[in-house]
Amino acid sequence: MDKKFIFEIIEKIKDTNIEEIELEIEGDKVRIKQYLGPKEVNTFQMPNYAFQPVAEKKEEVKTSECNTKEENKKYHVIKSPLVGTFYRAPSPGAPPFVEEGDMVSKGQVLCIIEALKVMNEIESDVNGRVAKILVENGQPVEYGQELFYIEVQ
Repeated sequence: MDKKFIFEIIEKIKDTNIEEIELEIEGDKVRIKQYLGPKEVNTFQMPNYAFQPVAEKKEEVKTSECNTKEENKKYHVIKSPLVGTFYRAPSPGAPPFVEEGDMVSKGQVLCIIEALKVMNEIESDVNGRVAKILVENGQPVEYGQELFYIEVQ
């Protein structure tokens, strides 16, 4: 299923009262959920869209091919531990947790992944320098997707 098509669907439902929609096209299934309002206190007040594949075809799951194996060896890779929406900052208008070139220490928050209306802080598991941020703010991420390259110090 084409991601552009999915984002077009999101744009069409975002100003409606549709809370959830599930699509199946040629065996691919996707469920899009829209957060319509606070049912409990949410201090982040970000747009909340959860993009979760219902069923995946194994032959379509690919790792990042933009870097050579040699380049991947020199960096520690931080991967997404869950499916959700990637946010670089704790709230809209706030500065990002980290920028490329920043030094980070083990346990430092790098980003937030929102999944099922829960904000999950993703922390660095090494000390080093952020060499590359691989995902744009507000983009959906998949389980195991590469998020950051950290040059270990």
